[in-house]
Amino acid sequence: MRKLIAGILFVFVSTWAGAALAADVKLGVVFGYTGPIESLTPQMAAGAELAMKEVSDSGALLGGAKVISVRADSTCGDSAAGSAATERIVTSDKVNAIVGGDCSGVTTAMLKNVAKPNGIVMISPSATSPSLSTIEDDGLFFRTAPSDARQGAIIADILKEMGVKEAALTYTNNDYGKGLADSIAANVKKGGGKITISAPHEDGKGDYSAEVAALAAAGGDILIVAGYADQGGKGIIQGALDTGAFDKFYLPDGMISDSLVKAIGKGLEGAIGAHPGTDSPGTAKLGEIAKAAKVKSDSPFVPESYDAAALIMLAMQAAKSAESGKLKDKVMMVANAPGEKIYPGELAKGLKILAAGGDVDYVGASAVELIGPGESAGNYRQIVIKDGKIATVKYR
Repeated sequence: MRKLIAGILFVFVSTWAGAALAADVKLGVVFGYTGPIESLTPQMAAGAELAMKEVSDSGALLGGAKVISVRADSTCGDSAAGSAATERIVTSDKVNAIVGGDCSGVTTAMLKNVAKPNGIVMISPSATSPSLSTIEDDGLFFRTAPSDARQGAIIADILKEMGVKEAALTYTNNDYGKGLADSIAANVKKGGGKITISAPHEDGKGDYSAEVAALAAAGGDILIVAGYADQGGKGIIQGALDTGAFDKFYLPDGMISDSLVKAIGKGLEGAIGAHPGTDSPGTAKLGEIAKAAKVKSDSPFVPESYDAAALIMLAMQAAKSAESGKLKDKVMMVANAPGEKIYPGELAKGLKILAAGGDVDYVGASAVELIGPGESAGNYRQIVIKDGKIATVKYR
């Protein structure tokens, strides 16, 4: 009888322990589903959720845990609203970690006001302000997108190669815009070029005629619009076209969107730009997965979003825990060499290697290599608007 009871207890305890180990994992996906980049974020979220589904279906994470996406709206521009939304999913939904935020200012607020006080890991696929490289984060913040210190150098190189000697510059008046504008100006000057004016603009206005007039008065061979595709950046371009102030435009990452191309139409033909991207093998692998799920893998920051979610889950496996306080110390390890290279579609393979005590080097969809304070070293896709579509020129 004692043996029977002991056997029953063993089965019960073993089953209970396995169930506890395989508890659901919740990842916050905090992007601006409303606001100045709302046309980009649905695809970004879908990219992150592709990685979550891949891991859930594998049954290989922490003894069979399922990964649940918990979306929250950062608004991109309203730091108070973004912080409140993040607070809700941390305190009420009990997310284990966060993919996000998206825009730099709101991401900074999320980190300072919510993630850091609560010890929650954040991996952003698109917050690019240089100030985030040195922010006090208790080792909780990472990003799969490169700093705008790198983007400024890329922009200067492209303009110089095109023979542009003078450019006017306008930027959205926030952390992202100011940081990028400063980087552009410094790098253009270093390369022998000239920024005729560097002027901020506010989002949400109905009329940008005053801003366009100031830019026109300064002149330049091209207008660099470091803004948002669904907000002030669009208004500036339309105003410049309507008045004939400029007909050539450079589009940094926040401006590259199918919605902008559709809204502006023929006036945007020939515009150039660049956003984080690579032609690595992982990009093609994600493209195959994304196509089957009807996700646009070539939309800005989709590969970085997939990679942000993947890194969190691989770090959980390496830490043998879904707790942010433990997984934060494993993010750099799983992102970089040494170890077996892991690409999109191979997350189950990576999880199994880690479970067995091995090492992985997550290359992912964006050729992930985290440097210094946990941010991407930086690869860029140079584009041109041709025949009403965003076409690839080359990768840098």
